[in-house]
Amino acid sequence: MSATDPIQRVETLLQPILDAMGLELVELEFKKVGRSYLLRVFIDKPDGVNLDDCAEVSRELSVQLDVEDCIASRYTLEVSSPGLDRPLKKEQDFIRYQGRLAVVKTTELLKDEKGSPRKTFLGFLEGVEDGEVMIRLKEGPQARIPWDKIAKAHLEFEF
Repeated sequence: MSATDPIQRVETLLQPILDAMGLELVELEFKKVGRSYLLRVFIDKPDGVNLDDCAEVSRELSVQLDVEDCIASRYTLEVSSPGLDRPLKKEQDFIRYQGRLAVVKTTELLKDEKGSPRKTFLGFLEGVEDGEVMIRLKEGPQARIPWDKIAKAHLEFEF
């Protein structure tokens, strides 16, 4: 069984549970930890998730996983919020969190509007336009990052 196979099967079981509760799937991880595996589910909703949301998803998903028996190995299930440094994965995430501070890492060097090359962009999200994420850098200039050049992105917590 490949590592992606359980994730796809779990996501198929999980999505109806989340839809019924008005939650969204942020990220799903399945990785080997020691002799067993860890299945980690990150969920969210517009006003944030609480402990009861996580517990209910965990209960519902556990039942489905036991019935379907789609993970052959020993594993631990964790359900939680994505935290303050929430990953940004979908175009809608960049729109939803417009105005928030974020870090965007690219697959190659790109230039900001002043011509400075970089792979890490720290600034305030300004939306998505023509397949590019727009970000106002903390030091002032704007950068337009093509969607296909984004390696990883997440919100950054400001103190």
